[in-house]
Amino acid sequence: MNVQTPIAAAVDLATVKGRQQIAWGSGDYAVVGTTLQIVGETLCEAVDLRSNHRVLDVAAGNGNATLAAARRFAEVVSTDYVGALLERGKERAQAERLNVTFQEADAEALPFGDATFDVVLSTFGVMFTPNQQQAAAELLRVCRPGGKIGLANWTPDSFIGQLFKTIGKYVPPAPGVKSPALWGSEGHLAGLFGPAVTLASTGRHFTFRYRSPTHWMDVFTTYYGPVVKAFAALDSDGRKALEADIRALLDTFNDATDGTLVAPSEYLEVVVTKKS
Repeated sequence: MNVQTPIAAAVDLATVKGRQQIAWGSGDYAVVGTTLQIVGETLCEAVDLRSNHRVLDVAAGNGNATLAAARRFAEVVSTDYVGALLERGKERAQAERLNVTFQEADAEALPFGDATFDVVLSTFGVMFTPNQQQAAAELLRVCRPGGKIGLANWTPDSFIGQLFKTIGKYVPPAPGVKSPALWGSEGHLAGLFGPAVTLASTGRHFTFRYRSPTHWMDVFTTYYGPVVKAFAALDSDGRKALEADIRALLDTFNDATDGTLVAPSEYLEVVVTKKS
């Protein structure tokens, strides 16, 4: 009798997404996210954002690209599937007296009509969606012909790319789910968005500046959801081993010699233009 090899079960993307949502809702990402504000400002310049643009920020977190676009007097809708993060963005917008619409939304099922926005932005957000092809299709769908999609994505070899790789040694990702760091490769993005766009990218660096490597560890293990959840999933020995590996990674990327942390992390700044 022939024994057939069982067909691998399809990846349960809904379950993966649910776990990710819980992870990003852990801690308080806004504490880390606020330090990344310069990336949103730079991205708005890269897409040549105008005051008469209608802008959508996808997986906006606590609103770095949102605020940058609103400061340029655009009409901005800020979305994320973690409501608590949108509340942080709303607090920031109110403090600056910026007019922004905040709406909970899944990056893989955006609740907007086709060609609704002139510019669609995402800084270190949409890259973490489990269904990458669907997310790219949604960004493209809601962008008008001739409009632009601006992205900032960590590269595979960057400090943050290597951080997630290190975490994956201890808490492996779900089988079949592609690495978020693939969004930091222009070739991968060209495959996701297809021939309906032109794509331009620039390699940039964001530099993490903390009082010390220990200060960075304290902040990330308290506030950065994926790190918080990784440590929570391990026993005492596992936590010690993960911390040792992360500290070694910090030593590798740290350019400071005065006891502080100055760790550059490469990211890909991408402007995708939807063909008319």
